[in-house]
Amino acid sequence: MFDVPDEVSAQWAPIAAERGAVAVDNSGAFRMDPDVPLVVPEVNADKVADRPKGIIANPNCTTLSMMAAMGALHREFGLEALVVASYQAASGAGQGGIDRLYAELAAVAGQEIGLRGGDVAAALAAAGLDPSGSPFPAPLALNVVPWAGSLKDDGWSSEELKVRNESRKILGIPDLKVSATCVRVPVVTTHSLAVHATFAGEVSVEAARKVLAEQPTIVLRDDPAAGEWPTPADAVGGDPTWVGRIRQALDFPNTLELFMCGDNLRKAPR
Repeated sequence: MFDVPDEVSAQWAPIAAERGAVAVDNSGAFRMDPDVPLVVPEVNADKVADRPKGIIANPNCTTLSMMAAMGALHREFGLEALVVASYQAASGAGQGGIDRLYAELAAVAGQEIGLRGGDVAAALAAAGLDPSGSPFPAPLALNVVPWAGSLKDDGWSSEELKVRNESRKILGIPDLKVSATCVRVPVVTTHSLAVHATFAGEVSVEAARKVLAEQPTIVLRDDPAAGEWPTPADAVGGDPTWVGRIRQALDFPNTLELFMCGDNLRKAPR
């Protein structure tokens, strides 16, 4: 089991495989290697046996948080397109992300923040929190940061491209249309996603609920009239993906809107 930086996995996972072990890698080193299966047990467990290099990869935590639900819906209705907005917890940036969020929250606690532009930044500066020491490109406390990952071509982030490329490989849909916007939010642990999913044919909210309710690793919490929907506070500390806010898209045929939450440290921390 490898849960280490990419460069460490790239060096040592092949050595482990050469010595007869099955290497299960949690880094990004092998995810898109055509000779390495990218496996989510609820979706494509059959791929585990097809490992020419003796290595099995698992996806990043953002993609994995929606795969149990999207895999089940794809099997039933035929997925054609995904538009995803992620709301990613500080722990996705490692212990440094958690520490920074706690430090920022302590710096703004008890102050009248948000009445004027720059209040949060001023409070952090007064507390001695230098922006250069943060894993985030902007203050996270009392804020939402529309960026996660590193800069790639045409303004996309690495996290957004992972959602696209890994979803295609896991679901076995090479031409799946995917567009993602990854956002960092001031939550310690558990990623959330708003998903706009288009299918090959007609799909109803009732049919989708039935499919999702039958999945052993999904908790369906979907009763807006009673104020019941998934939140990170529900999902944190557990293995299931929580799914709710299932709606028929008003202006898009064969399309559902869903909201889901999954503990990113239980699913795939790197």
